[in-house]
Amino acid sequence: MKKILLLPITVALYASALPVHAEPAPESFPVGGLNFQRPADWAWVPVQSSMRKAQLLVPGLDPSKTADITFFHFGPAGGGDLDSNIQRWFRQFQGPAGVEKVETKDLAGRKVTIVSTEGTFSAGMPGANSAPMSDYALLGAILEDAQGNVFVKMTGPKGTVLAAKGKFLEFLTAAKP
Repeated sequence: MKKILLLPITVALYASALPVHAEPAPESFPVGGLNFQRPADWAWVPVQSSMRKAQLLVPGLDPSKTADITFFHFGPAGGGDLDSNIQRWFRQFQGPAGVEKVETKDLAGRKVTIVSTEGTFSAGMPGANSAPMSDYALLGAILEDAQGNVFVKMTGPKGTVLAAKGKFLEFLTAAKP
């Protein structure tokens, strides 16, 4: 029986898929009418969807338990009303009663709706197939702005999301027009 060595072919195919010139991760980035300062330990992730305006990866204490932060902006009066978005986020989770929370805060003079829940998360667009992920959490924010609301959604393992909550709120507070 002959052994076929595929390593050179595999390496060549992998190398050809890499970008020729990788852009450096930005320290700050705009979404809608706001500019966000990326914490140094939050990794920049190139977006794969035209709906996403930015994406970050938050490290967990366990390197395999990272959380995603995604940013959306649809322009003035775009993206739907607050309640519809909040309910859509909640429908992505199946969890115990009473864990869904919505609160409105003033962060640096800007009205922000903070949303949180936990349980089993089914990612993706409504109606799309996705593998449910248990013991997950959501910490989301809708930042009201004259150029249109900015939707920021962190999802990941519950421990990672809860550990990042304070830094997440500081990050939102530091967003500038």
